[in-house]
Amino acid sequence: MKIYDSYTKSLREFVPIRPNRVVMYICGLTPYDHAHLGHARTYVAFDILKRYLIHKGYKIFHIQNITDIDDKLIKKAKETKQDPLEIAKYYHDQALEYFNMLNIIPADLYPKVSDHIEDIEKIILSLIEKGHAYRTSSGIYFDVTSFKNYGKLSKQTLEEINRHRIEPDPSKKNSADFALWKYTDDYVWKSVLGQGRPGWHIECSAMALKYSQGTLDIHGGAQDLIFPHHENEIAQSECYTGQKFANYWIHTGFLTVNGEKMSKSLGNFITIKDVLDKTNPMYVRMMFISSKYSSPLDYSDNLLNQAKNNYMTISEAYLKIRNLETKIAQDQDIKTNIETYIDKFYQEMDNDLNTPAALASLLELISYINRIEIDTVSKHILLKFFNDVLFIFGLKIDENSKVKLDKLLNNLSDFRNELRREKKYEYSDRLRKVIEDSGIKVYDSKDKTDYVY
Repeated sequence: MKIYDSYTKSLREFVPIRPNRVVMYICGLTPYDHAHLGHARTYVAFDILKRYLIHKGYKIFHIQNITDIDDKLIKKAKETKQDPLEIAKYYHDQALEYFNMLNIIPADLYPKVSDHIEDIEKIILSLIEKGHAYRTSSGIYFDVTSFKNYGKLSKQTLEEINRHRIEPDPSKKNSADFALWKYTDDYVWKSVLGQGRPGWHIECSAMALKYSQGTLDIHGGAQDLIFPHHENEIAQSECYTGQKFANYWIHTGFLTVNGEKMSKSLGNFITIKDVLDKTNPMYVRMMFISSKYSSPLDYSDNLLNQAKNNYMTISEAYLKIRNLETKIAQDQDIKTNIETYIDKFYQEMDNDLNTPAALASLLELISYINRIEIDTVSKHILLKFFNDVLFIFGLKIDENSKVKLDKLLNNLSDFRNELRREKKYEYSDRLRKVIEDSGIKVYDSKDKTDYVY
């Protein structure tokens, strides 16, 4: 399996540091408001990566932080006159409910910044001692010139970074130096570092280093975290430990709405709740699968409709295979053709999780099996493959819908049989055509009616 590493800017063979075990740290929410569709896109993408690694036999240790100390949270707390930690808990708990609806496997740990102040203090004191950090009247800052690889992840020189910084502070040695600890009088923690609160970047380093106990296999997040957040995490972490912070850096692409960046001012800001209130979560998940995780994704009703159709196609094919009564023992040509489609699916998944191409090969397979009579051996191969695909893609098949559909079809059968007994064949045939136009095959016999869907 090859994965694109944002740090080396190359497609690299994935090899974990520890045999059969993968430690991944995914930057979590700053829960000061409702989680939006871009969050869902990112966490579904990493969920598919996680599921695929599990499918390959790896044991995953997944850490995903909760940033409950942050300027945006404090601003919200002041506006609402609430405790920032309570605000964070409310919105994060809500987000986890939506992630569960999207069938995202929970992280093994959701560490909170507020529980790790001592770990943060320890790193900052060490960075000061080693000459990588210094105190000013406004806080404690990391000296970016003390880390020779600063800018490598974001592919920027220090001169370029300095030109674009918008946080002027004459007390800093360099305009690109970033805060490890901010001296402040509101929402503070009493600390050996002085009254204040931690900077954003040091929070993730502290939690990642504490629970990974070494180099991370994977560190990930959305593309907008590359700079400054992940760039700064690398600098402070590697200066503190003297070793590589993460082996692979993986980033998800931006989500836009009808071609425009999501923004409350533009009126196109879509929360996960907005979508899940009116849409099956599996359609949303399928929509994300239809686009490469690292590519931009433009949300639209048309895209969601297409995702719905793909989901229904996969669901129908799975239920058809599962309920199929095979008549022939084995057809070697059919078996070979099916295995070719299956191999293509996994080749695409191994190629940097190319889910749209893998999905295309799956739909081609479904088109093929809809044209043939499946033998016994091929049925078992297909059933295993479809169960694996449903796990990897994180798709749930709604069995309740099938039960309801079966009940509806049985009632329609009774009604059609009544029409036939009354020799109202024209109405019976019209009803049969309506059913078949919905993609359901109708097989009438003397005593009963069978359906294939």
